[in-house]
Amino acid sequence: MWWGEGPVRRDDGVRRSSAASPAAPPLPALPRKGGGLRLQFWRLISSNLDGNPPPSLGRAGRGGRESGAGLRPATPQRSPRHAALVAPLLVAALALGGCVVRPLYADAPGSGTPVAAELSKIAVEPARNRVEQVLRNELIFAFTGGDEAPDAQYALRILLTRTEAAVAVERLSEVPASYIVSLSASFVLSDSTTGRTLLTGNSAADASYDFSSQRFANVRALEDAESRAAKTIAADIRVRLASYFATHR
Repeated sequence: MWWGEGPVRRDDGVRRSSAASPAAPPLPALPRKGGGLRLQFWRLISSNLDGNPPPSLGRAGRGGRESGAGLRPATPQRSPRHAALVAPLLVAALALGGCVVRPLYADAPGSGTPVAAELSKIAVEPARNRVEQVLRNELIFAFTGGDEAPDAQYALRILLTRTEAAVAVERLSEVPASYIVSLSASFVLSDSTTGRTLLTGNSAADASYDFSSQRFANVRALEDAESRAAKTIAADIRVRLASYFATHR
């Protein structure tokens, strides 16, 4: 190898000139208008998602100068469907604002007498049969804990009716296998001083029992079914009376 102005000989056997080779042509510039390819791609995706225009970032592209006005995003547009969904929610929120949830037997604001005290002033009229006596005992225990009302201001009269029907029959013997007892009670709550009717209502309950070939077992099963139905009615009447005193004091 030797240096000079003439051609250069190298080991690969290729003759090359020592003069400078012409410069390579410049690469085509990428479009920068509107923030470059990345911003244009973002605008295309945003417009296909929800139909809202993308935020305006000004004319600053990649490597360009950004202005203060170009950094402020555009205000999103609200569709009519969005307004139709928001309006019912606002109306429901205003309606529920006046609702108050509190325990049934708690003291009402502005009232010095709780519901339990009003229930203890109810006198239940005497019963006429065993089932009515079970119902009366359950109500007295719920009102006062088992004692008669000391200063009764209300009178509760209950009229109880009872029906019984067979619900199953044993195969090949045509003997009832079980019975169902239905009790229906009509009650009237009145003011003991004036006799004015305050509340009326009806309550019903059913109970079933199995029928066997033993006579005394059937009698005991019938009484147990009647007692269960009477206790269910007593609980329902108590709730209705408590609801009345909670809303009419």
